[in-house]
Amino acid sequence: MKPGGKTDATSHFAAEKAAKEVNPWSAVKVISPYLKRYSIRITVGFLALIAVDFLQLCVPRIIKNAVDDLQAGLATSNRLLVYGAIIIAIALAIAMLRFVWRILLLGFSRRLEMHLRNRMISHILTLDKAFFQRRTTGEIMALATNDLSSVQLATGMGLVAAVDALFMGLAAIGFMAFIDWRLTLMAIAPMPLLAILTRFLSSRLHRRFKRVQEQFSILTEYVRSSFSSIRLIKAYNQETQQAGRFDRLGTTYVRDNLRLAAIYGTLFPLSGLIGNLSLFIVLFFGGRMTIHGTITAGDFVAFITYLFMMTWPMMALGWVSDLFQRGVTSLDRIHALLKEQPALRSPAGAEQGISIRGAISIRSLSFGYPNQPRLVLKNISLDIRQGLLLGVVGRTGSGKTTLCHLLARLYPVPSGQILLDGTDINRLSLATVRGAIAYVPQEVVLFSESIAFNISMGRKDATWKEIEEVARAAAIHDEIMAMEHGYQTRIGERGVKLSGGQRQRLAIARALLLDRPIIIIDDGLSAVDMETEHAIIRSIASYLKGHTCIIVSHRLAPLADADEIVVMEEGRIVERGTHSQLLERSGFYATIYYQQTSLAGASELAGRADAT
Repeated sequence: MKPGGKTDATSHFAAEKAAKEVNPWSAVKVISPYLKRYSIRITVGFLALIAVDFLQLCVPRIIKNAVDDLQAGLATSNRLLVYGAIIIAIALAIAMLRFVWRILLLGFSRRLEMHLRNRMISHILTLDKAFFQRRTTGEIMALATNDLSSVQLATGMGLVAAVDALFMGLAAIGFMAFIDWRLTLMAIAPMPLLAILTRFLSSRLHRRFKRVQEQFSILTEYVRSSFSSIRLIKAYNQETQQAGRFDRLGTTYVRDNLRLAAIYGTLFPLSGLIGNLSLFIVLFFGGRMTIHGTITAGDFVAFITYLFMMTWPMMALGWVSDLFQRGVTSLDRIHALLKEQPALRSPAGAEQGISIRGAISIRSLSFGYPNQPRLVLKNISLDIRQGLLLGVVGRTGSGKTTLCHLLARLYPVPSGQILLDGTDINRLSLATVRGAIAYVPQEVVLFSESIAFNISMGRKDATWKEIEEVARAAAIHDEIMAMEHGYQTRIGERGVKLSGGQRQRLAIARALLLDRPIIIIDDGLSAVDMETEHAIIRSIASYLKGHTCIIVSHRLAPLADADEIVVMEEGRIVERGTHSQLLERSGFYATIYYQQTSLAGASELAGRADAT
């Protein structure tokens, strides 16, 4: 860790983002459909807002008339009462109209936030594995929280303040000019200075806020990964080191925020300073004009009131600029996410409504991961008939998992190299292929819900009887019933309350419940002992009679009952046959089998010796 708390990965992240710099204003088109959708709501809201401003501008005129009447000796109690009643009526109208624009305009910003969040989540769910290898969970979480909040503020109070300040400012200048155009020119003389200053600071505001959001993504991801790996951190006694790294990341985040606050803090005081400078000019020159009779006392009071009304637009200029810069920066980041496209898509004109039975043909399949020159699979050919129980074995890195990923349609496959029931998978939609396969990956994914919820995740209409049947087939039913709440037991985040073997068997039960023609289990029983794995595979084979089942295992003995076994080495199939045939050949499979069984026997003898 570097002293500043930035890792090489962090630097790479920032460099990658800088390389993808685009014109942030082009991202505004992301919200244009919603502006059209809610155009009537927005129009009525802004009309109500402008009506409020207009009514506010009428009040100084009433005050002017009252002051002039008092100065001329024309004021009476009844006349002053009428003026007061008019002001109260205007105040009531302002209150009602202000309620209307708040409901309509601020309500629009909340609806926009909802639509963008739903659109983001829906889009993310369509992206493939390559995207999640590039983007961290923390970054995605930051987009769905901090960035969306910034967009909501910009399109809510930011937009309201901008229109309010523009109308109020121009209208106030018009009313002031009606009183005296020379005094008006003197009052607005300092304003160009504020415009120049705001333009100068805006670009810096954009860059610094972008950096703050990126650092927040890094911080969020660090917290997420730390808590999800808490047992490992404790096992390695790394609590102090992790807290120290978090402190350094937090220090960087605070430093970036302080640099942003330095600009934000400059805009407000200078806006106020320029507003007070205008007030000084009006008091000095306007006071002299009142003394000399150029304007009346009522005009002078009204002019001062209009100037105070202009102070808000002048001060709002800095605040609105900040909100818009934050909103546009966040919208740019959201736009970049929405522009992401999956490398793997359903082909145009994909065949629909095809019922997959389970026969798989692989023809001269070679595959390498993007940006990696080495091929992981090399010229693999294999026919798997419907209902076959196929075992796949091989050393780590031999390509077993990659083959499973391609069969499960997680990566693009060259045309004509994988066929389902004789049809090229590139002619089938992703939904058709994935809907025919139940896949149990190496890394088990469970939700912080009940056991029943996790088993029935793919089939919400499953009955209790069906859930129990697949749990029995996965040899987990008895252990579930031994828990205090049985199938309603909540298992904690990522199944933290369960052992590794229990998590794997729950994942297998979930796949069995889908009852799909093809099931792929990628080393999904590595956390149970060899004898239990063998028993579970036998149970699965019986339960899945007529289904095509592919089981990857680094242990050979449990696959002894498989209809056929293929042995992979360095991305190739080097042996294939039944368990007995492969043992007779005395090749690679036999060597590994006898090594594993002798080690298992030695371990068993050692365990018995320890027990005695």
